[in-house]
Amino acid sequence: MKRLFFLLSVLQLLAAATAVYKQWIPNTNFETASNWDKGRVPCASDVVHFEKSKVVSVFVRSPHALTAMYLPLNGEFVLASGAGFAAFDGSWDPGCDSGATVRFADADHHAWFNPTLWQAVSPNRELELGGRIFSVDEERVPCRYDDVIFQPQTSFRVNVDSARQVIHLRSISLMGQELSSPEAWAGYLRGPSAPLQFHGNGTLQVTGTGCPDKSGCACGNAPDGHRICAALLGASGRRCPAVTCRSPLQPLGHCCEVCGATINLDFTPDFDLQKYRDRLVQALLSQPKYAGVRMAISKVHKAQTFLGVIPRRSTPLIQIVLIDDEAGAQTGTAAEQLAADIMEDVAQHGEALGISSGKVEVATGSTFSGQAGSHTLSKITAETVLGLLFSLLLLGGILFLYRKGKLRLPALRQPRPWDRAEDLAPPATSGDKGFDNPMFNVEPPTAVPEEEMPQEMAHKDHQVFYLNPLYDASETET
Repeated sequence: MKRLFFLLSVLQLLAAATAVYKQWIPNTNFETASNWDKGRVPCASDVVHFEKSKVVSVFVRSPHALTAMYLPLNGEFVLASGAGFAAFDGSWDPGCDSGATVRFADADHHAWFNPTLWQAVSPNRELELGGRIFSVDEERVPCRYDDVIFQPQTSFRVNVDSARQVIHLRSISLMGQELSSPEAWAGYLRGPSAPLQFHGNGTLQVTGTGCPDKSGCACGNAPDGHRICAALLGASGRRCPAVTCRSPLQPLGHCCEVCGATINLDFTPDFDLQKYRDRLVQALLSQPKYAGVRMAISKVHKAQTFLGVIPRRSTPLIQIVLIDDEAGAQTGTAAEQLAADIMEDVAQHGEALGISSGKVEVATGSTFSGQAGSHTLSKITAETVLGLLFSLLLLGGILFLYRKGKLRLPALRQPRPWDRAEDLAPPATSGDKGFDNPMFNVEPPTAVPEEEMPQEMAHKDHQVFYLNPLYDASETET
């Protein structure tokens, strides 16, 4: 019986995977207790106060009697059938003995890129059961090809500040109406409610088109990843939860490190992401031994670097993230076993599935997987080999250009100690006849025998001649 119930849950998960719907959680309804500073809905003897400078859109589901109400300068009340406001006549109201001033809470801080304010729902708009399939944090916010739902009979206000000028979506449903074409959405934006519901520097754009690639499409929220993580960590005290494994993993698109396993798959044009997700859920994840394992699978873009430093283009890959509910030294062990089964399936049927290769990393409470270590080592080795090849090619190119005469290398002569010593040595007596002046082509006089030289010139160590082109030596001899 449990097996049958789980299979029914799996079928619902698979149906939900065919179309991704993200539903906005908060609202600005008058009857929502959390929208008031007192934590309750105003009663007849209360004075209702809306901040004068705040912009609001408030849905009112039922009639209300109030003592007084202060309204904002800019806003709207959306009244359901039979809803409205009336002045309190002073009669007894159970549960409202003492009147108070009740203020409407500020809704401007509700941000589009806060993952805690969204929930994934199935196409029939019921919450997914089981929770076995999850999304990395960037994909918890509506992606480029997702359908967005604002619940019927609710009002809301969303801050759409973004690093992008335009946030693309497949469709938007609000007040029970689905807008799935650019024209329909443009018409709604021209109405009075849109400026009260959406504010910020970003612009929502409905395309009406789903993902055109059967291998899947990247979410597209990476430019706003910092906003997503800031909002998520702000809700949890700005700290990631502590992990019990050594060398935890950092999945792409996820804010915090996790224990378990990640698998990166390289794929071919024959790969079908939806069919492969169904295969993993039906054949592996549905097994009783993996009851505590949760899985996320999607296409992501991984930045490539040269030698681990120089950034290059990003490449698409299929990322599978596996986490489990084990504790202590057993943390991540069930996810590790499932990762091993997935890699075995890839080894046997990868070509038929459109998977060219796969790499796995594992982090458990007991040790860091050897598979992850070998993968890291092979990556470093590959980058080292590429660096050596690049250096050899560079040197070979320089040598080729030099031999062809198209590249001249400057002749650099480094001074040596013995050269300096020779320069400082005393001049040789046999050949030291003076200094040559390059401006005059005058031959030095023939050497005179030592016995014919004057006595004061007999000492060779002091024999120095200066050649003067204006002086004739023959006249002196005469």
